[in-house]
Amino acid sequence: MKKTGAQLVCEALLREGVEVVFGIPGGAILPLYQTLPQYPQIRHILTRHEEGAAMAADGYARVTGKVGVCLATSGPGATHLVTGIANAAMDSVPLVAITGQVARKAIGTDAFQETDIIGITLPITKHNYQVLHAKDIPRVIKEAFYLAGTGRPGPVLIDIPKDVFTEVAEAEFPEVVDLPGHRPVLEGHPAQLRRAVRLIQEAKRPLILAGHGVLISRAWDDLRAFAEKTGIPVITTLLGISGFPADHVLYVGMPGMHGAAYASLAIDEADLLIALGMRFDDRVTGNLEAFARGAKVIHVDIDPAEIGKNRKPDVPIVGDVRHVLRQLLPMVSHGSYPEWLARIEQLKREHPLRVPDSAGLLPQEIIEHLSDITGGRAIVATGVGQHQMWTAQFYKFVEPNHFLTSGGLGSMGYEVPAAIGAQIGCPDKLVWSVAGDGGFQMTMCELATVVENRLPIKFAIINNCSLGMVRQWQQVFYQRSYVASCYTGNPDFVKLADAYGIRGLRVTDKTQVRTAIEEACEHPGPVLIDFQVEQEENVYPFIPPGMSVKELMEDPRLRSPQRERVV
Repeated sequence: MKKTGAQLVCEALLREGVEVVFGIPGGAILPLYQTLPQYPQIRHILTRHEEGAAMAADGYARVTGKVGVCLATSGPGATHLVTGIANAAMDSVPLVAITGQVARKAIGTDAFQETDIIGITLPITKHNYQVLHAKDIPRVIKEAFYLAGTGRPGPVLIDIPKDVFTEVAEAEFPEVVDLPGHRPVLEGHPAQLRRAVRLIQEAKRPLILAGHGVLISRAWDDLRAFAEKTGIPVITTLLGISGFPADHVLYVGMPGMHGAAYASLAIDEADLLIALGMRFDDRVTGNLEAFARGAKVIHVDIDPAEIGKNRKPDVPIVGDVRHVLRQLLPMVSHGSYPEWLARIEQLKREHPLRVPDSAGLLPQEIIEHLSDITGGRAIVATGVGQHQMWTAQFYKFVEPNHFLTSGGLGSMGYEVPAAIGAQIGCPDKLVWSVAGDGGFQMTMCELATVVENRLPIKFAIINNCSLGMVRQWQQVFYQRSYVASCYTGNPDFVKLADAYGIRGLRVTDKTQVRTAIEEACEHPGPVLIDFQVEQEENVYPFIPPGMSVKELMEDPRLRSPQRERVV
């Protein structure tokens, strides 16, 4: 049977199990939009900006494990997707972006709203396609979903000229994908596994460093089983947070630039690091030459390009984290490290991570109350900056895959659309978007998407009337020269919420925090809380970029009289 290119797109999406797409229509992609009503099984979420569409698809993909899908028209529609695509690439999120393009005869003529989106996105996609014949659409979409979701996940872009959407072709849908160059390795090599087991048996102070790969491979149960059998304590990277329950006796915390001091110090004293699905990012390691100098390294990653890229491992294992852990579990012995665990507890006492005493409203206590009231079981989406670090430090995630954040790209504005995608993907879950006032204003137009789709998302704005992390760096490194980081032009966020028909609350005193959060949790619809906090509150601990744990800066308000490590 012959079908139009647009019909072939919709039917191919249904064959890939797609239930929801995020996007905005425009001229070049209108033939696809005009076809969508023929396929009511595909729910379309109209966002207010294409960046929001890409980031909502990203959040949806993270919580569901499915490939997220976003749509945009040619030119500015396509280029507006770029930040969201780059975010998915940096954080290994499976995403398929479908863009309209000018008609085939107009390509290369600088036609209205023509942009070379293939060239633009080449560095930030696993692969991209420009489909010039309708008959190729089924094969391309099947390949795109396979590439996006297998191996190390990532974004794939499909660019389709307007007249290809209207071209008629035979509907032939391939059952299998034939990509000889894409053969992800899932199982670890037996010889490397045996070498890893020997290092584990010899270690006295081992640590597991669990990264985003644990969540991507859905390996949280396997990680817990492995940690409990071996008795090895677990540290999670920023993107690995919620891959291991924060209330577990073996959980240590997050290390690195703004991680818990005791986690970074434990790494410095470890004699073995078992790195699972993490890439030794600079925010974890700081000065690579000084990072964990006394430790041997077992590195497990599905992407062979990541192994040895930053830190050379003693035992490299290419494979999917879940598969490798299931291979290792019967090979390792039951173990315990009482002296090592006691040392880590000592580090926790000497370098505490807690809310400082203050008369004013501090962001840390807001997150601490949020964690306590929700029991650590909410899905929490953040952007990037101080609020992101405070959430990572003080929200105690006990459910897996519940922390969504822009890790590698560090994109302000991620939190609002990601929460939308998460709520649509998990409609029965409590979803909180935690934002800074600066990042919130980058995507606050998506509140309309929230209202239109009746999404009961709760929004916490940590409002310090500044670009908080920029201001902190200016304080520390630029002699308090606060150029373009502090401002007074914020809108009244409560009135803004009211304008959208959303319940708005304002909190100015610490005595109001719990009541506001409880009210938001109990309200059946969306709620926005404007938390007006101390402007000059800084994130501690802090290892300056390029430095090591030896240069660790800790909160002077938490200084212990028994030590002099505080800078």
